[in-house]
Amino acid sequence: MQKNMGVIDRIIRIVIAIVLFVLHFKYGFSNSLDMFLQIMALFLIVTSGLRFCPFYVLLGISTIKDDE
Repeated sequence: MQKNMGVIDRIIRIVIAIVLFVLHFKYGFSNSLDMFLQIMALFLIVTSGLRFCPFYVLLGISTIKDDE
């Protein structure tokens, strides 16, 4: 599994995941929306930690700069 996520991409994903978790705990949406927010937040955290996004592989994208 080759890394394909740069630092800025990882930071943005972590911030979005935190926002999704806050929305989940603060507002407690309907069950289906709540589950979706949790899964999205978990996906963003895991991909940030691994520095690998499977969707980037499918699209042929890499956000890693040469100096990272």
